[in-house]
Amino acid sequence: MSASSSPESPGRARWRDTAHLAWLALFLATGLTLWLGERAPGRLGTGTASAVLALAVFKGWLVADGFMGLRQAPRLWRWLVRGWLLAVCGFIATLRLLG
Repeated sequence: MSASSSPESPGRARWRDTAHLAWLALFLATGLTLWLGERAPGRLGTGTASAVLALAVFKGWLVADGFMGLRQAPRLWRWLVRGWLLAVCGFIATLRLLG
């Protein structure tokens, strides 16, 4: 059987495994975010708010690398998206600390 007639190439199978792991990590991180937010609704402490923001950065990084395909993109694009994500979360954290 030739490689072109196989139902799935090794690269595609690897992507599916990576996508499944990323999906599972996103699912668990979302559950953790929900649990943290429900623990003290309306009055998140600085530590809890920081944990939620860190989870947001983690989830954004996974989505960008795993599902937007930035893992194979040129370095400039990867760092522009990551920098934007870190800048937005840093801005939110700064507002949280000042307010």
